[in-house]
Amino acid sequence: MDIIISNTSDKPIYEQITVQIKTMVMSGRLKEGDPLPSMRTLAKELRISVITTKRAYEDLERDGFITTVVGKGSFVKAADTRLVREEKLKQVEELLAEAVDLARQSGIQKEEVREILELIYQEG
Repeated sequence: MDIIISNTSDKPIYEQITVQIKTMVMSGRLKEGDPLPSMRTLAKELRISVITTKRAYEDLERDGFITTVVGKGSFVKAADTRLVREEKLKQVEELLAEAVDLARQSGIQKEEVREILELIYQEG
C-alpha cells in the first residue's frame, strides 16, 4: 500500500494514514472487499507504532470506510455515497478557505473571487 508519511506535516501520523486511505477508497483505487494490510504489517512498513495504525483503522471504521472482522482482518466497506459526498465537501471547503485567506491577504475582493470561481467552474 502506497502511504507516504511526512514528519514535517502538522497532521498527526494516524490522520495522514486515514486521509490517504479515504482518498484511495473515494478515487476507486481501493474497492469494496479489498483487504488492508494488518495493523502490524502497515506499522512495520511505515516504521511507526502499531498503536498509530490502530488509531487510523479505528477512525476509518468509525467513518464507515472499512470493516474489521476478528481473525480475518480489515476490508474496504461498500462506499456509502453520502459519506463520500460529505468527505468531498469537506475537502472543497478546506481548499476554498485557503483560497479566501490568500485573496484577503492579497486585497482581492469577494466579487473578484466569485467571478474567478464562476469562470473556473464553467471551464471544467
